[in-house]
Amino acid sequence: MLFRIQHRTTYRYAGEASESFMEARLTPVEDNRQRLLSREFSTEPAGRVHRYPDYFGNLVESFAVAHRHSRLVVESRSVVETHPWAPPKAALEISVSEARQIYRSERLRLYEFLMPSDAITMSAAVNRLANQFFKSGNDLGASLLRLNHWIKENFRYVPGITRIDTPVTEVLTLKAGVCQDFAQVMIAILRSAEIPARYVTGYIETENQRKAAELKNAPAALIGSAESHAWVEVYLPGGFWYPLDPTNDCAVGERHVKVACGRDYHDSTPTRGVFKGTRTDKLDVSVHMLRQEAPAAIKA
Repeated sequence: MLFRIQHRTTYRYAGEASESFMEARLTPVEDNRQRLLSREFSTEPAGRVHRYPDYFGNLVESFAVAHRHSRLVVESRSVVETHPWAPPKAALEISVSEARQIYRSERLRLYEFLMPSDAITMSAAVNRLANQFFKSGNDLGASLLRLNHWIKENFRYVPGITRIDTPVTEVLTLKAGVCQDFAQVMIAILRSAEIPARYVTGYIETENQRKAAELKNAPAALIGSAESHAWVEVYLPGGFWYPLDPTNDCAVGERHVKVACGRDYHDSTPTRGVFKGTRTDKLDVSVHMLRQEAPAAIKA
């Protein structure tokens, strides 16, 4: 599938900021599931952009605005082609106990994705769920899908009920939240079960977007119809990262576009920074993801 994606973030300040320093992780990755065909990045006011890969391989674009401004707009425009992909059957049919032996032999390389992190902590409740879903003799793949399904069935999607820093233990009590919460709950359970897992941010084509793409003159109506999505990647024996979306109870497919990954939300935040001289009065984020029928020669 071919998608044109526009991600626009607007910061409006209560007064004037004298300086702003920002970094963005908004560039879709290139891997065995997707290909980046074109990309543009801009800021208003304009700032000199520096690009570099971070520790987890995400492309970071950092910039500074060193003069007074009352508004800051960060915009990323991409064209991405996605492809179907499935992990090898043998990697899913291995038992949980055999998988753990392999993970232990690679513990140093996978350390960050096995340990608690700032946003993903362990608890007795998390450990009980790990023992419930990952019994030694069960197939790893089937166990992963059961956990993915359980989160969808037992948690309500309720925007606004959690904060960006709501801990996993609170989400387990609420049994509600958004995609960020569900991904981090799943990762906590996996790590407690000694299964390496990482947090992923990206985009997903919603059903409304899919339907609108089939209509004439639909693009304008899609602006603001979705924001960044979050899901999980599980490391499988053999070196494969298996992407699962607990919010939608599915394996990640062609309607997902991956942008960044890390231990938790903090490692893959789309935009973050600091500014001087005022406070943020309003923050607006809009994502426009439209399926394209034309082949690869489209410009972002």
